Amino acid sequence: MSFELGIEGLELASRLEASYSDIRIGDVYDRGIQVQNGSVSTAQTIRTGGFGVRVLVDGAWGFAGSTDLTSDEVKVITEKAIKIAKASKRVRKHNVELLPSKPNKGSYETPMKTDPFNVDTHDIIEVLMKAERTISDQSPLIKSSSAFFRAYKDKKLLLTSEGAEIEQEITWCGGRMGCIALRSGETQPMHYPDRRGRYCTSGYEHFESLDFPGEAERIGKEAVALLDADKLTEHKTDLILRHDLLMIQVHESCGHPTELDRVLGTEADSAGTSFVTPDKLGKFMYGSEAMNLVADSTDLEGMGGFGYDDDGIPAKKTHLIKDGKFVNYQSSRETAAEFGLEESSGGSRAKFAFNLPLVRMTNINLIPSGWKWEEIIEDTKKGVLMTQTKSNSIDDLRLSFLFGAEMGWEIKNGSKEKMLKNCIYTGITPEFWRSLDAVSRDDWLMHGSAQCGKGMPSQEMPCGHRVSTARFRDVRVWSE
Repeated sequence: MSFELGIEGLELASRLEASYSDIRIGDVYDRGIQVQNGSVSTAQTIRTGGFGVRVLVDGAWGFAGSTDLTSDEVKVITEKAIKIAKASKRVRKHNVELLPSKPNKGSYETPMKTDPFNVDTHDIIEVLMKAERTISDQSPLIKSSSAFFRAYKDKKLLLTSEGAEIEQEITWCGGRMGCIALRSGETQPMHYPDRRGRYCTSGYEHFESLDFPGEAERIGKEAVALLDADKLTEHKTDLILRHDLLMIQVHESCGHPTELDRVLGTEADSAGTSFVTPDKLGKFMYGSEAMNLVADSTDLEGMGGFGYDDDGIPAKKTHLIKDGKFVNYQSSRETAAEFGLEESSGGSRAKFAFNLPLVRMTNINLIPSGWKWEEIIEDTKKGVLMTQTKSNSIDDLRLSFLFGAEMGWEIKNGSKEKMLKNCIYTGITPEFWRSLDAVSRDDWLMHGSAQCGKGMPSQEMPCGHRVSTARFRDVRVWSE
């Protein structure tokens, strides 16, 4: 039925003089289970279905969507999209063009062993409760503890007037756990794997691999130990970031500024613009020669992995920064054509079918070099190791940033000497990345961000970052 309704929409758009049209029909299932302070606080699955129609009329876009997938509603929404396109003609700055694309026909489904939606709720709760109780049992100073599981399934159909017919079913899952230790008015949080959680496009086996019960004791003890940890005095030193903190650094200071719609100004009202202006392409040294960054939707473990983007472009790997030089943007068929690129990076995605596709991160991965992560520490005479994101702030151009870590360690003569708390580091994006001199290979892990916000109205999209441990020279650090 969905296929036939999609064809109805495309045929109507053609009769109403659309030069291009596509329709996306989808169902999203979002399952969340959380235990907090000894009881279940959340256990639900939310289904969100609908469709969206996108049309080009005389070089202007029109888009409309609905949650009511019926023949009558498809007609109403298609006509509405046409009307919006005709109204858009009056204010457009230029005619919209799309890079040519083969009308792909295919299907894709996330490979997995166990569908997370088929696992009994009570079994998941048992794992979460065991982990949460273990955390809280570590000390009476732990005043709050929680453990969370989430699974997400996106079923979607894309049909275009060019002849593309693509069905996909993308599933991801994972979770997080954490606690807060309190003494004399001072609080110290600690999370695992990160306060944002770690998610991958995978089955329930990914959640099992996180081993919440096995990691819980450590998390509780570290939160309490932080209450007695030292603080950093402000100075410049070598900074080592573990993968769980490096992922947000890559996301904010590399992922967002290389999105081409930000550069072209269409995200300025919502998420800002970018310092990576068009004159820098192929010329600008974004970082040191140790910096190699790719947008890789073929990395199927990441939450930015898929078969096709929402323009119908097959998954691909695109170098954004090569040996430190900025060489490409993340793009869609529209933005690539406007900018004059030869091809789209395959980054057009929308959260729900009734949302307008935008340029979104896929898996933005920092390629490792020859180091092992412990070798980086052993090679550092004086520095600070930071792990676990606590806070992050960056300006609209993605230049000036200030990030906080839940835990740090002072490094002296190649060894971890003492624990540090409330650690902060700051920098200017290209200066910071030009100070990169080591990236480990043995802890190159995929992290997922489930809540990357962009667009107006805002859409939260999942994306991935495969990162490891990295060292940056002469970075300003302190404790708040």
